[in-house]
Amino acid sequence: MKLIFAQGNPGAQYATTRHNVGFLVVDKLAAQYKVEFVKKTKFHADIAEVQIAGEKVLLVKPATFYNETGQAARMIIDFYKLSAKTDFLVIHDDLALPLGTLRIRESGRDAGNNGIKSLNAHLGTNYTRIRIGIYNELRDRIHDADFVLSNFTKPEADTLNDAIIPKVTELIDAFCTGNIEATSHKL
Repeated sequence: MKLIFAQGNPGAQYATTRHNVGFLVVDKLAAQYKVEFVKKTKFHADIAEVQIAGEKVLLVKPATFYNETGQAARMIIDFYKLSAKTDFLVIHDDLALPLGTLRIRESGRDAGNNGIKSLNAHLGTNYTRIRIGIYNELRDRIHDADFVLSNFTKPEADTLNDAIIPKVTELIDAFCTGNIEATSHKL
């Protein structure tokens, strides 16, 4: 079993914000597999189950806010007796990377990302992550919190839907088959 854990904030007001790019990815993946997310209050998460390359995969959107997602991750990993190192993949935004840049890492520090800080506190640092760049020049003019909670522009949303999400979906497939590598992609 594999666990694809998306970083984001619950609630309609955050649905299309930059901070919710992880949720946007797993929402698209769930739609592709024609499955619905089910609220699992004992895990503080919404979960959809799919099969990828013959592997049972849980798509997870934590119901906690972004900065507190480590609790949900820990509960799910413990319940299913998974390994954070081999069975757990996090998808999250990275405001230091330009839009269209993806970085895959097998471990690491939080780099100022409070959601990753929470995950690291609950799981340690040895788990795979896909960092999705969301940076544009607006970030240089407004506070980071305002930037990550702002919506994608129409051209950015098009890039997200046409290039970024399809590439992240390929990377999720590679993770589920044990073939993901630490690397970067510029789309």
